[in-house]
Amino acid sequence: MNGDDPAEYLIPKNRELAAQYLLLYEMSLPFGLDVTNQINLDKTAMRIMVTFKNLSSTQLISLENEIAVHLNKVESFDFFVTSPSSIFAHLSHNNIRSMLIGTVLAMILIAFVLMFALKSVKLGALSVIPNVLPAFVAFGVWGLWVSEINLGLSIVASITMGIVVDDTAHFLTHYQYAWEACNCNRVDALVRTLEESGHAIVLTTFILMMGFLVLASSDFIINANLGLLTAITLALALVGDLLVLPAILLLPQKRNTNPTNLAT
Repeated sequence: MNGDDPAEYLIPKNRELAAQYLLLYEMSLPFGLDVTNQINLDKTAMRIMVTFKNLSSTQLISLENEIAVHLNKVESFDFFVTSPSSIFAHLSHNNIRSMLIGTVLAMILIAFVLMFALKSVKLGALSVIPNVLPAFVAFGVWGLWVSEINLGLSIVASITMGIVVDDTAHFLTHYQYAWEACNCNRVDALVRTLEESGHAIVLTTFILMMGFLVLASSDFIINANLGLLTAITLALALVGDLLVLPAILLLPQKRNTNPTNLAT
């Protein structure tokens, strides 16, 4: 039509002409085909499909907001944006927000439980550091490496929290028992703790890491990322329990250098 003039590849400004173009197109379709997958029968609504390169959840939601701002300027025009990518983008953002809130609440509850179990406010409070730090560092490393947190990764902090706190509780329990049993200084108590519980903590963490690394070999990218980030978090948690936590326990104290001061 129009001699294939590139200048005519535009939507007509005249509604009647646009309707004639559409009618001509419908009449030109092969038998059995129609345009009802793009336009409804009474011609009051249509579907516009747009293809993009791979976008992150943040970029996709930002694009949706820009589209909404532009289309809201048109009067008497209703629209909605939908796609599996859009659904998962919003779901990921909601899950990440909920994960952060849930992780904070879980850590507070865990700290109170450890305070009660160890009968020490300071030990319970100190347990927060090696339990929270691995997840923060792991997500930081992942952000530098991949720069994207998908739906599967939003639950990693919650998954690893229960695993990590188990090792911390074992370490602090053995530490508290060591200084009470031998009435020794903090260094000797830590040495005894590492001798008694260090091997078990390393072994259990290594076994769990191997299990999640098997999941990391999955062809399904969400499962693979979940397994890999969880394994990284567990490895960092091991470092936190065996290096960071003892270093914290050895920090100078104001009143008394005896480790029993921590139990007050």
